[in-house]
Amino acid sequence: MTADIKTDPDTKSLRRVDRAIADLRRGLPVVIHSENGAVVALSTEMAFDAELEKLTAMGETPFLALTAHRANVLHIKPTGENTIRVKIEDWMDVPLMRALADATHDLDHPFRGPFSRLKGAVSKACESSIKLAKLARLLPSTLVSEIDADTAEDLAASEDLGILHASEIFQYDERAAFQLHPVAGAWVPLQGSENTHIQSFRPIDGGIEHLAILIGDPNRHEPVLARLHSECFTGDLIGSLKCDCGEQLRGAIKAIADQGSGVLLYLAQEGRGIGLINKLRAYKLQKDGFDTIDANERLGFDADERVFRPAAEMLKHLGFNKVRLMTNNPEKVEGLDRCGIDVVERVVHKFPSNSHNELYLATKRKKSGHYL
Repeated sequence: MTADIKTDPDTKSLRRVDRAIADLRRGLPVVIHSENGAVVALSTEMAFDAELEKLTAMGETPFLALTAHRANVLHIKPTGENTIRVKIEDWMDVPLMRALADATHDLDHPFRGPFSRLKGAVSKACESSIKLAKLARLLPSTLVSEIDADTAEDLAASEDLGILHASEIFQYDERAAFQLHPVAGAWVPLQGSENTHIQSFRPIDGGIEHLAILIGDPNRHEPVLARLHSECFTGDLIGSLKCDCGEQLRGAIKAIADQGSGVLLYLAQEGRGIGLINKLRAYKLQKDGFDTIDANERLGFDADERVFRPAAEMLKHLGFNKVRLMTNNPEKVEGLDRCGIDVVERVVHKFPSNSHNELYLATKRKKSGHYL
């Protein structure tokens, strides 16, 4: 696992993670090993009695793994670790465990617990299982059984389970972004910009494509006016008033066209990287009175789970190394800079609020430091 992420041509690591993602989404366990331990892990969200029984038969007594954000909501004391391990008590059945992973059930069952936190260091294998659940766009919680590292490969072979190293999971975002490649492209006249070419970029797993919307004929020798736009089904497509995404998307296209040329990257990072289903869960929490960041963290996610390497690699593929970035988000500027794209200017890009998204915009300003 020491090969350079960018230059290593071996795709076996990505394939192992891809299989593990698919297996978690199917409710199947995966074997993860690391320098300080090995585990069999199962998505809590996808676990039922039969799955837990099978997991129990494979190793030590299972425990529930949660993020520190989620554990805090459940009044489980912090340990300083990103992952908290919770003992499964005799009174805890599988439906309860699924509910503990899903914050949308919190107000329906406010007096659960108390829960017993397991002591001791958390293995990288256990911690990476949470990351794997996030990659699978599932709730960030797993049911975990520790196993002997020396028998991990034999167990995986005998049970026909995917097996991978924790470092492969942690490096997956970067490795996958370096393997993005352009596929189909076509001229597509848009409202607000008839001279537009759309170029798609496919990840190596064959999954959801990212899109580059090229407006006019940008000069590759000058900083290009650019916008990074994370896909938003609710705002972009069906006109949700809970956010300003649709206005930002169409406003960016018009602004770039008015200047003459530029590029908008439409990134497959729904819900700040947590996926559409989890975004709907966050919307449920917002309806219950939590702001957008609190909602994400109550579900166990970070406030923003997006990565900027895909955008940087797409820009480089298109011949752009310097940008004038249309954004109110300082993290986008810093993220592109870290990935080798020179942001020479931040261009203001904001729109008036409405009665439904006032709190959303105020939260981005106060808690995320957006320039609004």
